[in-house]
Amino acid sequence: MKTTTLATVILAALIAAPAAQAYEKGDWVVRGGLTTVAPDDETSTIIAGGADLGVDLSVDNDTQLGLNIAYFITDNINIELLAATPFTHDVSFGVSDPLGTGDKLGEVTHLPPTLTVNYYFNDPAAVFQPYIGAGLNYTFIFDEEFTSANGDAGLTDLELDNSFGVSAQIGADYMLNNDWHINASVRWIDIDTEATFNVGEAQGSVNDIQIDPWVYTISVGYTF
Repeated sequence: MKTTTLATVILAALIAAPAAQAYEKGDWVVRGGLTTVAPDDETSTIIAGGADLGVDLSVDNDTQLGLNIAYFITDNINIELLAATPFTHDVSFGVSDPLGTGDKLGEVTHLPPTLTVNYYFNDPAAVFQPYIGAGLNYTFIFDEEFTSANGDAGLTDLELDNSFGVSAQIGADYMLNNDWHINASVRWIDIDTEATFNVGEAQGSVNDIQIDPWVYTISVGYTF
């Protein structure tokens, strides 16, 4: 009798509890959380004064506040804009320091706004909402600068080109209720650039810098 009563109470509670609903056409979603950009970097070697130094570059990770907003154009498809506070990365010599100024060469800051179309495999009754997406990225690179030691060694005027490329992602939302959810996503972005600089009176360059980062995001979202 007690078991029957307990089962009845649990069933009544489940029926009364608000069920998380899948997305619908016309929904807006906003999210905020932490985003880590982890470059899978590969570069050509440094050319300085017409000579190949035989040394490539590496770019470290950075984590910043990640923001995005999405609009559902159908029940299963949304258009999402990824934004963030600026990422700043240390740029270091890949293997050895040819100038004797320390492994760190300098640092660069960038913003990688990315527009993505996502497809949700949503079951209206499921709290777990996985999706895949593909899109386009334009990365603004700015505030490029050498370390003071490299500046004293004669390296000046570091510039990196902006980048335009494709992106792809997988992710999922875990629906807490009709309004709130937790999101996790992994994104790959095609970011290729070139660097130019001066070595005293001579010109230097790195002609092919493939940053191509993996971008990891954990965030909290709200649907309205």
